[in-house]
Amino acid sequence: MAESTDKPGTGRHAKRISSILVTQPKPTNDVSPYFAIAEKYGIKVDFREFIQVEPVSYKDFRKDKINIADHTAIIFTSRNAVDHFFRICQEAKLEMPAEMKYFCISEQTANYLQKYIVLRKRKLFIGQRTAADLFDVIKKHKSEKFLYPCSDIRKDDIPEFMRANNFKFTEAVIYRTVASDLSDLSDVKYDCIAFFSPSGITSLFANFPNFEQNGTRIAAFGPTTAKAVLDAGLELDIEAPQPNAPSMTGAIEAYIRLHQGADAGKEKSKSGKQNA
Repeated sequence: MAESTDKPGTGRHAKRISSILVTQPKPTNDVSPYFAIAEKYGIKVDFREFIQVEPVSYKDFRKDKINIADHTAIIFTSRNAVDHFFRICQEAKLEMPAEMKYFCISEQTANYLQKYIVLRKRKLFIGQRTAADLFDVIKKHKSEKFLYPCSDIRKDDIPEFMRANNFKFTEAVIYRTVASDLSDLSDVKYDCIAFFSPSGITSLFANFPNFEQNGTRIAAFGPTTAKAVLDAGLELDIEAPQPNAPSMTGAIEAYIRLHQGADAGKEKSKSGKQNA
């Protein structure tokens, strides 16, 4: 875990975390583990998307001369990919054939397909959580012609795997990832900022070119995000997943307990006060 060499309770780690900015949309329900951390430790938790998605128009999509109907299998890695793929299909007045196969990176993404198709009537293949998990499934379908709908900013793992294994494969950029306007946060300070993609780091400096970390703790989910933090000259304090903390919230709580004491949450519970 890449973090400061300061000992627990010293230096920049000595300051209590009383506010966290999560660079993702606010959860739609009240059972998020972020709310549990806020309640347990008396921390203010705000949510703000650092990146936003812009659709590639059907007119621009046609310029790439990709014929969706030429393919027999679709690879989905996100809800955005699902939404924008079927948007393109709708604008093209194209209905997916019953024999089309769908390869989804996770069960969550597969379930989201129900918004557009009846799953029980479709050929669906699901990975556990990562692209690497999905590769084992894809290897069993060498004869398919794969289409990979994605953003203009995406990881290289799937294209590299498909080319290295000589799959028939087409990459289709159907949406773009751009930095959100964060100008209203220019005078707002947080004790911790949690990032989930390299694009989030790009957005931070696109909005605040002179950003200085100072005492702000930086959390990153995934190795590519962690690398982006370090490449930007920032200090990485909290890295997830870890063996004992597979989630971002778990890693943040582990950091709080390490640097602010194991009884940090207990003291708040006894007083019954929020220190947001």
